[in-house]
Amino acid sequence: MSTIISVPPQLLLERILTLEIVRVTERAAVSAARLRGHGQEKAADQAAVDAMRRELNRIPIEGTVVIGEGERDEAPMLFIGEKVGINAGPKVDIAVDPLEGTTLCAKNMPGAIATMAMAEGGTLLHAPDVYMQKIAIGPGYDKHLIDIDATPEENIRRVAQAKGVPTSGITALVLDRARHAELIAAIRKTGASVRLITDGDVAGVIHTADPDNTGVDIYIGTGGAPEGVLAAAALRCIGGQMYTRLILDTHEKRNRAESMGVSDPNKIYAIEDMAQGDCLFAATGVTDGSLLSGVKFRKDNVIQTETVVMRSVTGTVRYIKADHRQLDKFHLD
Repeated sequence: MSTIISVPPQLLLERILTLEIVRVTERAAVSAARLRGHGQEKAADQAAVDAMRRELNRIPIEGTVVIGEGERDEAPMLFIGEKVGINAGPKVDIAVDPLEGTTLCAKNMPGAIATMAMAEGGTLLHAPDVYMQKIAIGPGYDKHLIDIDATPEENIRRVAQAKGVPTSGITALVLDRARHAELIAAIRKTGASVRLITDGDVAGVIHTADPDNTGVDIYIGTGGAPEGVLAAAALRCIGGQMYTRLILDTHEKRNRAESMGVSDPNKIYAIEDMAQGDCLFAATGVTDGSLLSGVKFRKDNVIQTETVVMRSVTGTVRYIKADHRQLDKFHLD
């Protein structure tokens, strides 16, 4: 006797969209991967942007890009405010980073990914392309354990105490930038170790959600605001704490932020302030990394991809390894 699985109508499209955004990041990752190691950052990024936009415009949504490649005059495609989808279906906010780690891809170094998030319309933070102060930890800790205004030493001490280990048992992930020299010194002064990354702070923040496998307990530092919103969408799905503040240190930046709805330039944003409601997050590996395997171009005309896709309302995290045999969808020459 067969069993009929009934899916409530309000969830049917959302489940479909979970697979649809996987296709979006897969297309972007494959297009960027064709230029791995070629030293062409802009070309790789443009290839990922073009592929992502093509696929987004096939999805049954009324989408608005709220985190994109920049303002309209800076980015011909996937600019902030651009409308995507077939203009039918739910109204959604879209956040994209078609190629996070352009330098990593250009140099064929680990950790480049294609990533995006989708949420109910009006629920993702409209953040200008400025720097953002960030601090994040994974799930399982008391609320408000970390404090963006506390010293690095205090935050390291709090995490170590909550984890039940000495501060020497804590590893902090930090972007390797000159601006972080004092931060790195302060962390090391506590006895904690610092893992430096050259790029890719979306994946870096996600690493805090699984310290047993990644070895990363806390993320601290400043990076791009768009990447901060994408990371918040991911943590919204898998749990954790993240606090951020936009760095609006010029009149022009404050004006841009205000035009996007930021009324308080000193506001501290928690995860729920950056990604509200139901949201989906997906990332596909471009180069091999600790989060995902990169795209593989096999001799038998099969392309292999690995993608992680998450949904906040269920907390479901899926890793999808795909063998692609119909290659026309990738617009390969």
